[in-house]
Amino acid sequence: MEVTEVRVRLADHHDEKLRGFCTLTFDDCFVVRDIKVIRGTKGVFVAMPSRKLTDQCPSCRGKTHLSARFCSECGSRLADGRAERDVAGRARLHADVAHPINRDYRGYVEGVVLEAYARELERSKLPGYKPPADVISDAGEEDFDTRSAEAAHARRADSRQDTHHDHRLGEGVVH
Repeated sequence: MEVTEVRVRLADHHDEKLRGFCTLTFDDCFVVRDIKVIRGTKGVFVAMPSRKLTDQCPSCRGKTHLSARFCSECGSRLADGRAERDVAGRARLHADVAHPINRDYRGYVEGVVLEAYARELERSKLPGYKPPADVISDAGEEDFDTRSAEAAHARRADSRQDTHHDHRLGEGVVH
């Protein structure tokens, strides 16, 4: 799968670890949103979209995040240490929603994202800079613009050069 579009929105607070959000389009037909660019101790890195892990409150059976100390439904105090631990002993509080399966592809995706992030960072220094409005984030910023999807679909159709695949015959047919 090839990354065919990258959109980056820089985070508003430059003193925080979160540096920006990214939306990737693969093969002009699959979108992954909420990829984060984070500043770590060894430089910036890419964090895949994730969700908070939950369990059930023993009192009311309500769904509660593993990081919560009290149930959001009934207010009962929850036991500490409910989360699984990784090999380093850190609590596992999030699970990736989407992620590369192998190291090579992860390196490819990270390289594409960090290159786009660097370009957007440079662009942000220009007078009159306006951030892109079609990159989604946890903060609920604007969603993916459907016109972008339509444009990507049109580009994909154009790139096929009027070639289509006849699935019954298993052959490419050129018109």
